[in-house]
Amino acid sequence: MQSHYAEQFDRDMGCTQAEWLGWLPAALGDHPWQRSGSTVQAHIGPGCLQMAWQPAPPRVLGSARIPRLLVRFAFTGLDDGQRHVFMKRFDLYMQRGGG
Repeated sequence: MQSHYAEQFDRDMGCTQAEWLGWLPAALGDHPWQRSGSTVQAHIGPGCLQMAWQPAPPRVLGSARIPRLLVRFAFTGLDDGQRHVFMKRFDLYMQRGGG
C-alpha cells in the first residue's frame, strides 16, 4: 500500500478484464459508478475517479503466463487525504495473494 496517491497514475494489474470487472463492484464499495466500455467513472464525495483500462500482453515467467491489464486512474476534486482513504480500501479489495 502506498502512502501517497497522485491525481493521475497508471497501474499494471495482474488480471484479466473479466477478473477486474468481477472485483470492481466490491472495491468501489458504496460509491455510485457507471461503466462505459473500458472506462468507469465513480463519484467519491465531492469529486470523482475515472478509470480506463486496456489488456496488455501477458507477463511470461518460465512456463507461467500472467495476464495483464493496464489501468489509468484519474481523480478530480479530491485532495490527497481523500484519495488516500479511497485507494487504501480499493487496494485491499483488489489485493490477491496465495498461500
